[in-house]
Amino acid sequence: MDGSAVRGSESAQTPTGRLDSWKEIANYLKRGARTVQRWEREEGLPVHRLRHDKLGSVYAFQSELDAWWESRHERLDQEPAAGAPEERSIAVLPFADLSKEKDQGYFCEGIAEEIIGTLGRIRGLRVASRTSSFRFKESAAKVAEIGRVLRVTALLEGSVRKSGDQLRISVQLIATDDGYHVWTETYDRTLGDIFKVQAEIARSVAKALELTLSPGEREALRRAPTSNMEAYDLYLRGRRFYYQYGPADMEYAIQLFTRAAEKDAGFSLAYSGLADSWSFLYLYAERKPILLEMADHASKRAVELDPESGQAQASRALVLSLEGSDQEAEEAFGRAIRLDEGLFEARYFHARHCFARGRLQDALRLYEEAIRIRPEDYQSRLLMAQIYDDLGNGDMAKEVRRAGVQLAEQHLRLNPDDVRAIYMAANGMAGLGQRNTALEWAARALTMRPADSMVLYNVGCIYSMLGLKDEAVATLERSVERGLVQRGWFENDSNLDAVRADPRFQELLKKL
Repeated sequence: MDGSAVRGSESAQTPTGRLDSWKEIANYLKRGARTVQRWEREEGLPVHRLRHDKLGSVYAFQSELDAWWESRHERLDQEPAAGAPEERSIAVLPFADLSKEKDQGYFCEGIAEEIIGTLGRIRGLRVASRTSSFRFKESAAKVAEIGRVLRVTALLEGSVRKSGDQLRISVQLIATDDGYHVWTETYDRTLGDIFKVQAEIARSVAKALELTLSPGEREALRRAPTSNMEAYDLYLRGRRFYYQYGPADMEYAIQLFTRAAEKDAGFSLAYSGLADSWSFLYLYAERKPILLEMADHASKRAVELDPESGQAQASRALVLSLEGSDQEAEEAFGRAIRLDEGLFEARYFHARHCFARGRLQDALRLYEEAIRIRPEDYQSRLLMAQIYDDLGNGDMAKEVRRAGVQLAEQHLRLNPDDVRAIYMAANGMAGLGQRNTALEWAARALTMRPADSMVLYNVGCIYSMLGLKDEAVATLERSVERGLVQRGWFENDSNLDAVRADPRFQELLKKL
């Protein structure tokens, strides 16, 4: 599988021309920012509404997924509960857009996401992740059903009506066991009061759930990430693209985060978003040193601006890990976890860091912690399966792989254009011996992104696992032609053991 499950990856090379300041990076990107503005003018749409995938294949795959689930007789309401809900636990559902133009979806999601992050800093409260709760967007599922699936005792749902600078935000806290409304409130404010409203909502939820806030938590609730509402709006649009996890999506996100940073040079989260996006591109698109160079600058800036931000520390830790600064990365991951115990990314990327350095048991422990924070995450389970295989524990590998595939299927019913979920599920199917389905899903991933080096690499791994040596080597050669030149992946990925002795594969290694 991809580099999130590969030991011994190489450190990045130092680029020839270094970028020595954030100003230089911003100048480097200005042409791209103007490109986004041109898209807005030409399309007559704000950038957050642009689509760039070939939707025909996506919609076709949605119908295939529906047929797949029909044949398996599996439904959301038949999912087994992952365990009893904790006494104080909550899920924040995406807020409904009641604006006349219905063009504030990204803003509504952003408000819910910020409330999730705020509540996540309150000790003693388990908050369902964004991915967990947002899967119920526009769902007809009942409150009790959502509570059972997410293992929470309360739901926070709301709506936003935005007209110019005026906001009306209505929220309600609902007990999942009986559907009783514990607390409701409506806020008529201006856009500039949005952070105060979010803090008020968090305090009201804590009070309703009988939680006592510490002085530090109260202070954290009072801190606003930025005073510039235009910067905040751009940041929310950027995050929406980032969470689509595609190379083109990341390009959009980078331009929006850049514009947010230009509007407010002290906006830590904008720099954190840039660092995450460049790290993603370095991991999954192109191993260009300049990408890591820019991620390094942005993550440093994010931490400088807000050293108490768990998100900023996690972004910095990921960059340090990619740079091979092991001890510094360990320290930064530790700080991120201490600052934000509910931050999934801190555990997930720390697990990847440990695995890449051969610390398999540490990686397993961190993946398990990540799963406790985000029970629906398919990636952690599928990556754990490969570790169990490497440790010789085939039974556990099969168990977590089966769960990972099922979760990836559930994820794809709501996100049918997530090509990473498709090829990772195909990898899991191959490991479970589901040969025909694994090949079908691998072919789907190639159809959706035929020139994506990471898709090609992962499909090559699937072919190797299934004993299709000719197809595996040919696909791996294409991944190298498309820019994937990280020799350590090819040398150490156990998925490629079947082709390792092949002369063509050895010849390919010489090119890296």
